[in-house]
Amino acid sequence: EGRESATGPRPGADARWPDPDGAIHTHGNGGGTRNGEFRLRPPRPRYAFSAPVGEDGATPAILEPETAGSDASTNGNGKVVPIRPAVQASSGLNGDVLGDVNYLSEPDGTPPPGAPSVLSAGQVGGSILALGGFVTGLALAPFLTLAVTNGCLLLFFMAANGMKLVLIDRSLRQNAPGHGKGTAERIADADLPVYTILLPVFRETSVLRQLVAGIEALDYPKALLDVKLLLEEDDTETRDAVAQIGIPACLEVLVVPDVGCRGKPRACNYGLFRARGEYLVIFDAEDRPDPDQLRMSVATFRMAAPNVVCHQAKLNYFNRSHNLLTRWFTSEYSVWFDQLLPGLQSLDVAIPLGGTSNHFITDRLRLLGGWNPYNVTEDAELGVRIYLRGWKTAVLDTTTYEEATSQYRNWIRQRSRWVKGYMQTYLSCMRRPVRLARRMGLKSFVSFQLFFGANTLCLLINPIFWVMMAVWFATHAGWIPFIFPAPVFYLAAFGLLVGN
Repeated sequence: EGRESATGPRPGADARWPDPDGAIHTHGNGGGTRNGEFRLRPPRPRYAFSAPVGEDGATPAILEPETAGSDASTNGNGKVVPIRPAVQASSGLNGDVLGDVNYLSEPDGTPPPGAPSVLSAGQVGGSILALGGFVTGLALAPFLTLAVTNGCLLLFFMAANGMKLVLIDRSLRQNAPGHGKGTAERIADADLPVYTILLPVFRETSVLRQLVAGIEALDYPKALLDVKLLLEEDDTETRDAVAQIGIPACLEVLVVPDVGCRGKPRACNYGLFRARGEYLVIFDAEDRPDPDQLRMSVATFRMAAPNVVCHQAKLNYFNRSHNLLTRWFTSEYSVWFDQLLPGLQSLDVAIPLGGTSNHFITDRLRLLGGWNPYNVTEDAELGVRIYLRGWKTAVLDTTTYEEATSQYRNWIRQRSRWVKGYMQTYLSCMRRPVRLARRMGLKSFVSFQLFFGANTLCLLINPIFWVMMAVWFATHAGWIPFIFPAPVFYLAAFGLLVGN
């Protein structure tokens, strides 16, 4: 069935599962894995699942931080289930994704205080040298320096857009094998595993009933759902609202301690510590996943290669026709999830995850160390860490619909957060570029530059060229032609007409 059994892992598996005492069990039977050894995990116990209720026997019980303890978790019926340690202590540098980072190292599942630095000393020194060289060039040969810089930026801009055209072409010409709707057969209820759903919510009382309705609409046995509603400790409004509505028996309310960096990653790490499912998925409060999404995820995991540890479902919007901004959002998401990500999968390179509908093998996610609470696009960084670990992400041919922002101020804040997160991910990965290139290989390293790096740089350089074009048409400034010699001018014109 493509899964490890209690008697041993499948051939080619590379699974590690630490015992409660921290020991890693290995079995050196030379089955073709790295270093010729299997890493064997103990059999997974089965539990009964139902949500805890309050003293009146009707209202849901909200597990406070001290109730949902650091070394144990209730399984919903009052029984205490020990929580296994996630991974060994981090061996990587502070903020270095090339090391074995662990954001689950604290006993209660919350991150340690203190944000890691984004830039390394080498990056700071290199930036200072580059800036000094640019200023020196401007002093000695200003127009030549600007023309060369201009040409280099345009070459990178065109290479990034060429990369996207290649990805779109590949996704249109071929579908990734083993991950389409037509290949996934419906699995009988008796053969389905427990599935954990993480629902991080913060001051979203207006969508609680929609959230509950979405869980009840899922085509999955409710007795096999382990739903974690993750609330912040100071979000008393949402906690009061949860206590007043009826919630499914499979839903467990957890209050995340206010320790460390606040945000969705911290809440998800807290839920991951208490996850009981073989598989795990994240949904946002307003998400409307296809009803059969969990079944399809289980089927495709069992059909996939052993190193596929994550499925990214496609995302789109249910309010696409609200205004022009939501239509643009829908167009962008359709290109991103229906064409660009499948194209990356066909190239066998790192795939950035979306912020929701990420389906994981729970054990592997623990071994990865959870989500980075200091990165505002922790999902994109996690996609890189999956690839660097030697594992894969596949695009799942099912859709989750969410609500697109229809206000321009909200759009600017959201897009700024995405750009900042991609910048953090790119810079943290590039702390050691030579080591990164060796770990990734040439093809994936180039793809990382043109996809992750370009998503930030192209947005920063685009306004500069738009301003120069506006200045030229308004004033015909005589210095502009000097920094656009003929080859650079034609490249810039092509980038304006095609790249945008």
